[in-house]
Amino acid sequence: MTISTRSIVVAGILIAISSVLALTGLGYFPVPNVTSEATVMQVPAIIGGILEGPVVGVIVGMVFGLNALLRFSGLPIFAGQPAWMPFVVLFLPRLLIGVTAWLTYVGLKRTNEIFALGAAAVVGTLTNTVVVIGLGILFGILPVAIIPTVLPQAAFESVVAAVLTIAVVAAWKSIDRGKGGSSV
Repeated sequence: MTISTRSIVVAGILIAISSVLALTGLGYFPVPNVTSEATVMQVPAIIGGILEGPVVGVIVGMVFGLNALLRFSGLPIFAGQPAWMPFVVLFLPRLLIGVTAWLTYVGLKRTNEIFALGAAAVVGTLTNTVVVIGLGILFGILPVAIIPTVLPQAAFESVVAAVLTIAVVAAWKSIDRGKGGSSV
């Protein structure tokens, strides 16, 4: 498998954006529910998957996964759990975000590209939420009762991700096609 120079550059840009979002805290914002934070950290992985495919999506998703692991592995829910539990619940699901976004985009882009971008963002966001919460419930570290409290947050994160993804990818593709407004 080879990765193009363009893919490396796009991955680098999105890794830098993910890093800034993580290190400044701008990728997370407070919400009044049990999770206490909503996120847009999945958006760079979604965009990476859409623009350059699943490999770039996974690579960019690693930044989100590492940040989540560092940020949340010390939570009380992981006390008394095996050492690998935070890795499985917090890191691994983030690797799937760009892959599911790419699959959705590729499957729908012939119908309507804007719809495909929005759907890919929603699927990528829901991959993050459903897999993390699902694994937490499966391993008994989260109660099933968390689901109704997380649903509004998942919907909000999905809408925000769709808006950001459509705006960024549409602008990027416009520039790629030489339809950007710059005369430089």
